[in-house]
Amino acid sequence: MTERRFDDYTAQATAVLEGSRFTACIVVTPITRSGFPVYYAVCENRSFRQREPAELAASEALAAILALEDDGTPVFPDDYTGFHDEPPAE
Repeated sequence: MTERRFDDYTAQATAVLEGSRFTACIVVTPITRSGFPVYYAVCENRSFRQREPAELAASEALAAILALEDDGTPVFPDDYTGFHDEPPAE
């Protein structure tokens, strides 16, 4: 599990098994105030049959986070898709 620390939160990358598929997730846990961890599914339009690719996608999403909002919601770049898309040819 990959982890990043922000001012008031710790964010961790993980994969969660849902039925027969894995979902890439970011888990945001408060550090300085009371509260519970919140799970954010990332790359929801992707399907993972194995844990390792889902964990890798979650780690890459964790690295792409620009900041966390006051409530812990991750902020991604506007053009972030979670895919390794090539830019359109001009």
